[in-house]
Amino acid sequence: MNQKSLLSLLLVCSLCYVTIAQTEYRNEQQVTAALKSMASQHSEAQLTSLTKTVGGKDIWMLTLSDGAPESHPGIAIMGGVQGDHLLGTEIALNMAENIVTNHPEVLQKTTFYIFPNLSPDATAQYFAATQFARHGNATKTDDDRDGQVNEDPFEDLNGDGVITMMRIEDPTGIYKMLEEDNRIMVMSDPNQGERGTYDLLTEGMDNDKDGDFNEDGLGGVAFNKNFTFNFPYFTPGAGEHPVSQVEHRALLDFLYTQWNLYAILTFSDENNLSTPLKYNKSGASKRVITSILEDDEAINAMLSETYNKLIPNTNAPDGSAQGGSAFEWAYFHFGRLAMSTPGWWPQKFEGDSINKAPKNETANFLAYAEAEGIKNAFIPWQEIQHPDFPNHKVEVGGIRPFLMKNPPYALVDSIAIKHTDFILKVAEMQPELQLVNLKQEKVGANLTRITVDLHNNGLLPTHTEMGEKSRWMRKINVYLKTKNNQQLISGKPRQVIEKIDGDDTITLSWLIQGSGNVTVEATVPQAGTATKTINL
Repeated sequence: MNQKSLLSLLLVCSLCYVTIAQTEYRNEQQVTAALKSMASQHSEAQLTSLTKTVGGKDIWMLTLSDGAPESHPGIAIMGGVQGDHLLGTEIALNMAENIVTNHPEVLQKTTFYIFPNLSPDATAQYFAATQFARHGNATKTDDDRDGQVNEDPFEDLNGDGVITMMRIEDPTGIYKMLEEDNRIMVMSDPNQGERGTYDLLTEGMDNDKDGDFNEDGLGGVAFNKNFTFNFPYFTPGAGEHPVSQVEHRALLDFLYTQWNLYAILTFSDENNLSTPLKYNKSGASKRVITSILEDDEAINAMLSETYNKLIPNTNAPDGSAQGGSAFEWAYFHFGRLAMSTPGWWPQKFEGDSINKAPKNETANFLAYAEAEGIKNAFIPWQEIQHPDFPNHKVEVGGIRPFLMKNPPYALVDSIAIKHTDFILKVAEMQPELQLVNLKQEKVGANLTRITVDLHNNGLLPTHTEMGEKSRWMRKINVYLKTKNNQQLISGKPRQVIEKIDGDDTITLSWLIQGSGNVTVEATVPQAGTATKTINL
């Protein structure tokens, strides 16, 4: 085979690999390859590794900008916030590709900081020989606080390569089969005359013989539990203290120096886009604020309306934050415009079976999966011999992990396009300082009054209401720059303005003695800089 034929064959094989890769969620190596490809092909894309996890995996940041990134208002996009949410990584990657390829013009006024996978240690479990929904990184943790580390993990008892559930026949149990679908286990309700006949546990054994199952396995620290707001102390996966992990410190060290950031979009279980947050006066009045503030509630509602036009909120999950999350930190402690969504959820199935069990999420998913042709969504219950339950019937089975949060890969591209459209609309709304309606008035010998309107041309405010309280958002500075032969009679050479609401205006005025040029400059990193030069 000659050299030309060999090169052609290698090219065909390479194209085949890419095609195959794009039919399934991408592993760490494929994500890295996609990022490096974007950075090499587009001058607007810069790839940086913020750090490596304990497991030795890169935390990548892809910066998209036309010009110096800090010169434009910025949006951060976070994927892989939860280890079992591979969709977030795929959306972030596809959004980056969509922006830099199809919408490069937005990069002339907006910078995007994209973190495709913030839980690479955890998402690797999807591609491992034994698959289970993992949230924690590779840090070894003593989740049951017994002085031993990782001593009671999951076991694949039926040898199918997947960790699911065990149901154990027990007259003292609190679970029963769902009447409409006996594959599904639900808690019994004695108040409704229901009797439990099963226990329900994760698949595995009681290795340390403490009466608990799988309570201290390959746990680690979950990325979405280790932030500073409402940190869930003494909770498995949270870590010993907030921001205890190298990836959290590297991310926050970077973000706290990016004064141009005005918004953060997180792909996670939290969801304030399908259903906006509600202002609570009591929570907003506490010393440690726990409610969205009143002005920010209106902004959230506007963004939610925009989002729901693109991604209807039918059957959208509740999405309440559980403490220590990236989304909560972004709003309550960082003061930015914070948005979060899972990006996808199973639609409500309208067939007969779900009408009989309308409130059961698992029943809905299985009916939806069957209707959509999603194969092997449920692993049938299989009886096994379990050493910890020698006199009980024990069966292993249940919903296959990852499926309820991650759609078939064929849907990923359309989901990413809709979310790209959404973030582009957010960029259209971003705060933008303008100096307009400039007026000069001669009021005496060598005296000129200058009046100008400082206008926020965006629909979003220069600062969230929470951001006004934050030391991590800079205020608007307005400078009047004069020369030696000029004297400022009234007005200030530097004024600090706390905030300008969306499509709002503040009028500024100075009285100057002298002739020649003076310059007015208004600047704040998250809304840009506006200048006007006036010839007196």
